[in-house]
Amino acid sequence: MDTRAVAPLQPRGNGKVHGEAPRRNQRVALEDRTNLGEGQVEIEGKPGVQVTRRITRSFHAQLLANAQKNNGNPVLVPGVDNKEAKNISGAPAKKVTTNKTDEDVVVISSGEENEKPVNSGKPVQCSRKEVKTLTSILTARSKAMAGGDTNKQKEQILDFDRADVNDELAVVEYVDELYKFYKLEEDDCRVGDYLGTQPDINSKMRSILIDWLVDVHRKFELMPETFYLTVNIIDRFLSRKMVTRRELQLVGISSTVIASKYEEVWAPEVNDFVCLSDYAYTGCQIRAMEKAILQKLEWYLTVPTPYVFLARYIKASISPDDEMKNMVFYLAELGVLDYQITIRHSPSMIAAAAVYAARCTLNKMPFWTETLKHHTGYCKEELRECAKVLVGFHSKAGEGDLKAIYRKYTKPEYGAVSRRTPAKIC
Repeated sequence: MDTRAVAPLQPRGNGKVHGEAPRRNQRVALEDRTNLGEGQVEIEGKPGVQVTRRITRSFHAQLLANAQKNNGNPVLVPGVDNKEAKNISGAPAKKVTTNKTDEDVVVISSGEENEKPVNSGKPVQCSRKEVKTLTSILTARSKAMAGGDTNKQKEQILDFDRADVNDELAVVEYVDELYKFYKLEEDDCRVGDYLGTQPDINSKMRSILIDWLVDVHRKFELMPETFYLTVNIIDRFLSRKMVTRRELQLVGISSTVIASKYEEVWAPEVNDFVCLSDYAYTGCQIRAMEKAILQKLEWYLTVPTPYVFLARYIKASISPDDEMKNMVFYLAELGVLDYQITIRHSPSMIAAAAVYAARCTLNKMPFWTETLKHHTGYCKEELRECAKVLVGFHSKAGEGDLKAIYRKYTKPEYGAVSRRTPAKIC
């Protein structure tokens, strides 16, 4: 489509208008417009205008545009003598564009009086209003909501290891990989329902043994990790070796000796355990059982106990106070005391449920955060069943015969958390 704007030209000789220039090819048409005498341009009977440049197609369009823009005022065009510039009028012009990047794109419309030049480097906005469909609106809204939820979730997951960057013992560089390994290994260290293969002992006797070992650990002021490793050694050994009722306490003492040697800086001596057992066993018997346990377990003692996960999950609670820590350990110890909890749930599940139940008990809002969910791998729905059982143990801890854990956490150094009102978990 030909979009050239053609202005009527005056013939040189008689001044009469013979009509539009013949429609020949573009080169011929440009020659007709530019072959004027001595640089003069005659438009609609007006005096010639002195020009200093060839009249190209774009320059001619610029003259027409400036004529319409000025509405009768003199045309000021670069390269033209301004003293001789005159008004240019003509037929209604069509839209004229130029492909040059250094010139302005002029839009000329017959129905508009005020036209504005726009830069050719910028896209020309269409006058037609953009119509948005319902599908595009819903899609854009969904993307916005999804992006907002992602940013919100990222803000809620806090980097609590940042404060320990300079602590070499915190091993911040690979602590996440370390706990991923623990989560993979905990299934290999768990035991099944082994009491079915033990005709002489039952779950009640196991609970009595662990309740007594709680007092032993308090007597020797042993570390918490020693207690959890002792329970793990007992369960793994009983799942592989049949034990008589008389040997059960011996297994508990020897397991404590092994765990103390592994975890403590100063482990208690064997003679001390002989005294605590009221001389029911000799030192030789304790050492023999210790050797038998290590052979059955193949000296495999580096295991992820609930304490390993408790240390991490308590830290993920973000600046927990002493009351929070004591409540978590209290509920976790009540959990490992029970045989059914031990065989049904993994150590990480028991630890996470203890943290969740402790936050509910102490009314720590929110009860379960995105940071805890990220580092534990559990949502609160997965923990609710185990947490309810732990809260049930809390509510009945002071009524049964096994009160060692309850008495331990009534002491002021443990914040007397066992006396707190149990939580209500729906």
